[in-house]
Amino acid sequence: MRITVIGTGYLGATHAACMAELGHEVLGLDILPEKVAALSAGNVPMYEPGLEELLRGHLAGMEGSTGRLRFTTSWEEVGAFGEVHFVCTNTPQRRGEFACDMSYVESAFDLLAPHLDRPVLVVGKSTVPVGSADRLALRLAERAPAGEAAEVAWNPEFLREGYAVEDTLHPDRLVIGVRSDHAEEVLRELYAPLLEQGTPLVVTDFPTAELVKTAANSFLATKISFINAMAEVCEASGADVVQLSGALAYDARIGGRYLNAGLGFGGGCLPKDIRAFMARAGELGADQALTFLREVDSINMRRRSRMVELAREQCGGGFLGRRVAVLGAAFKPDSDDVRDSPALNVAGQIQLQGAQVTVYDPKAMDNARKLFPSLSYADSALEAAEGAHVVLHLTEWQEFRTMDPEALGRVVGERRILDGRNVLDPVVWRGAGWTYRALGRPS
Repeated sequence: MRITVIGTGYLGATHAACMAELGHEVLGLDILPEKVAALSAGNVPMYEPGLEELLRGHLAGMEGSTGRLRFTTSWEEVGAFGEVHFVCTNTPQRRGEFACDMSYVESAFDLLAPHLDRPVLVVGKSTVPVGSADRLALRLAERAPAGEAAEVAWNPEFLREGYAVEDTLHPDRLVIGVRSDHAEEVLRELYAPLLEQGTPLVVTDFPTAELVKTAANSFLATKISFINAMAEVCEASGADVVQLSGALAYDARIGGRYLNAGLGFGGGCLPKDIRAFMARAGELGADQALTFLREVDSINMRRRSRMVELAREQCGGGFLGRRVAVLGAAFKPDSDDVRDSPALNVAGQIQLQGAQVTVYDPKAMDNARKLFPSLSYADSALEAAEGAHVVLHLTEWQEFRTMDPEALGRVVGERRILDGRNVLDPVVWRGAGWTYRALGRPS
């Protein structure tokens, strides 16, 4: 099939490359010429394992590629090319509010509409407030020359950064919100390779499809904040949250995934999605149903403050004149995404209180410098830790999980480490002469 992907950020670039991998002819569109130029040269504008290799394997003009993938800035070209148009634009948190900013999605529909002069399917993948698909379908029909023959469907994404290619090519489920048998048939054909490998398909109406994504993210955020609330109780009582979560994980009703206490969640999805969900519930008159998400958000943010408090304690009660090493800048490993990064938030707070903070991350250094230019940055963990009075492990990269305590101990000013992700072995670190502290664990 001939498909287009509108918006070539994290979601769009991944979706475009993966659709080419499934055998479709793909045309990606972005309004930024520099992004289109980079992608057309085979350069992915973010770090995502396996994505650049996949893109280069299908990029038109790339030696040895299938030639099924190319990029453009032309809406006219997109309209003439596509049978199915995927809208993958961003839906950030509205400035000064909890609500979702729909302007990018609405703009994509409005700019695409005048070029739809024949029957097509426009498929939304962006995370949007429930009720958006109905409104956008009406908006598209009013503006497209094809009228109601320019049909809308909603197909939410469930990508995990660091596993986006795997999650697209081998998803645990596909959800499509449709209004007609024709739309369902088109999406079944488009996703046929995934359905043939046994991927479950859930066919729903528009509101249900929209709610699946926001409900899933809210549940994950709740589970993460639950175990972090338990970490607070563990600190107060002297219990060990790692042992607690391990015991809970044996219960099949609970499970162990997303039950690791630590610094909490960040990134471009969970924080803004649960806030937008609360805002939309209020608009629908169902605000009481989601009041618990306010506490979920609050627990998550308290973890950052608690890490700053622990660091201050390890620095003798104050940060003035103290050197602090922060290992990690991305909000999670295997990503260079620093949006709402707990690690950088903590680093910034500590610097504002007088410490000299040096940050190292294997992939997110450039993005971190743009967001927090006042912090100091190093080219390695050892360089970041040189002379440090305390080391903070805040993003659980494999490189940090396997650090040699002895090697790191030879460069620091004092052997003190705070494990913000509860993945380092306290026995090993204490055995090497380090003072080891972690959120929710006995000192």
